[in-house]
Amino acid sequence: MNIRHLTAIVATWLIGAAAVHAQWVRTPANPIPRTADGKANLSAPAPRTAEGKPDLSGVWQAQGSPIPELIPLLPLNGENGLGEDLPTKYFISVFADFKPGEAPLKPAAQAAASKLSLLAAEHDDEGLNCLPAGVPMVDLLPSPFKFIQTPQVVAMLMEAHTAFRQIFIDGRKHPEDPQPSWMGYSVGRWEGDTLVVETTGFNDRSHLDAMGHGHTAALRVTERFHRRDVGHLDMQITIDDPGILTKPVTINVPARLLPDGDLIEYVCAENEKDLTHVSVRR
Repeated sequence: MNIRHLTAIVATWLIGAAAVHAQWVRTPANPIPRTADGKANLSAPAPRTAEGKPDLSGVWQAQGSPIPELIPLLPLNGENGLGEDLPTKYFISVFADFKPGEAPLKPAAQAAASKLSLLAAEHDDEGLNCLPAGVPMVDLLPSPFKFIQTPQVVAMLMEAHTAFRQIFIDGRKHPEDPQPSWMGYSVGRWEGDTLVVETTGFNDRSHLDAMGHGHTAALRVTERFHRRDVGHLDMQITIDDPGILTKPVTINVPARLLPDGDLIEYVCAENEKDLTHVSVRR
């Protein structure tokens, strides 16, 4: 892939997310503990539902990684910039913990990764073409998401692309022949105070990260959400795709509560004027 095109892909995600975050409406409406000066007490015990389960409800965002961990992962060694909010390193690459060439990719997938899937990026890149992000990328975006929890389903709303997921926790199984989709089909269960979510039924068009690592329709993602306290959510994400991986990959991503804001509508293609200026060169 031409390095300019790759830079445009990463920059599109980062700048787009930052632009949305900058428009936040601050509305301190969440019923969470407050300190004497009215600030959210983020270290207070995690809230629980009437059923005694941890309540994941709230607006969250993946915690950004330190700049020294981000710069080596970026095209042109970071010259494209990092946007307003620092992203987690796994947003840039889910293989950020591996040395170059040591990610557990099968040979064909490794070859595709070395070229960063030019064809997929040209036609299907979510950021450039206003297509939705898939799972696990929706957990990793440098933009907020919101959990709305009920006893039967946990809804996950993403500000990016005004998208949503449904996580069914009513005891159902995965469908035998699901309609392939960007977000897949998510079924959850409680293991103690951790919500374990297994998602299958993906199409093969989304990317795992901003670098453009692809996957097959055999992708299976297991997320473990644990609300440590009011202000901190631990996300452990396991990516298993026998079509591209020699073994599953697990990443640990902390998220922070955004207590005094809410999601706003984000329409990617509205007033879009940049795509015609992006060129793809071999």
